Amino acid sequence: MKLKNILLGGLLVFALSTCDTKKEVKTIEVQEFKTEIAKPNVQLIDVRDAELYSEGHIPGAMNIELSSENFVDMIQTLDKKNPVAVYCRGGGQSAEAAQKLNEAGFEVIELQGGFLTWDGEVEK
Repeated sequence: MKLKNILLGGLLVFALSTCDTKKEVKTIEVQEFKTEIAKPNVQLIDVRDAELYSEGHIPGAMNIELSSENFVDMIQTLDKKNPVAVYCRGGGQSAEAAQKLNEAGFEVIELQGGFLTWDGEVEK
């Protein structure tokens, strides 16, 4: 009986240690991104600097600069129950931001190619 409990305990520890609670970042092209951000529960984040954001951004996007030293603190104000859609200018910064969001426990959707690929409405 004791050996059985040890084996079951070891199996449980192994199963829990290999369990990955993070979801994979979903990197998608612009048409699918448009569909995703049209959903009412999606939180849209532009991680470019404030100057680029003010020159034009996807309507409804919040500006949370990846370069800000408060980035991690600022994303904690988002609702972890709802997915976060993220983009930058060309895709590099949003990939880094997506990783940080993912590590913080968010479901993340990233725009492949960034704002440069955006062919929809732009808000200034």
